[in-house]
Amino acid sequence: MLTHRIAHEQDLPRLRRLADLAIDALQRDVLTPDQVGASRAIMGIDSRLVADGTYFVVEHDGVLAGCGGWSRRRATYGGDHSAGRDQALLDPDRDPARIRAMYAHPGHVRRGVGRFVLSLGEEAARSAGFHDLELLATLAGLPLYRSYGFTPFEDVVEEVAGTRIPLVRMRKTIGDVTAAPAGPGTPSARSGPARRATCRSSAAPRGPR
Repeated sequence: MLTHRIAHEQDLPRLRRLADLAIDALQRDVLTPDQVGASRAIMGIDSRLVADGTYFVVEHDGVLAGCGGWSRRRATYGGDHSAGRDQALLDPDRDPARIRAMYAHPGHVRRGVGRFVLSLGEEAARSAGFHDLELLATLAGLPLYRSYGFTPFEDVVEEVAGTRIPLVRMRKTIGDVTAAPAGPGTPSARSGPARRATCRSSAAPRGPR
């Protein structure tokens, strides 16, 4: 049985170990070894999410199975080591809340961990007054986010020390606290046509997450 709780500062060491394991193991089928290694610069745990109380620990029968959360801040990706994360607060009336730092233990993939975290983030963001969710998906995460109702609207290429990492920006409309959540496969009414953007960095991303 999956259970969850809000992450605390003392959880950070094991959450970072989980993120490292997931980055290495779950991207091998969609990225080259060089891309997997370079992606560490733009992925990882952002302790600001923990400090804000918007990050979840998910356990299966008491064993760490995954983590992830949502954010009311402008950054859309990156761990504590990633440069350029914009921590300005979002306006719920104009901006989509962010889904951030989704990681499942390789031994618990395809067991509902990702959907569970997404549902927790959606409910919390809706309760905070947000009407949309946005995330920046890895290629490995695309099937999950599509099945949950996120719609792609921008292809992004992040360049780290000459290695190009493909990502996809996605959005989902969630209504307000009085509305029922949109079901899987429901496209965002605010999503526009796909476009392509390229970001470059010699060591770490210049843009937010």
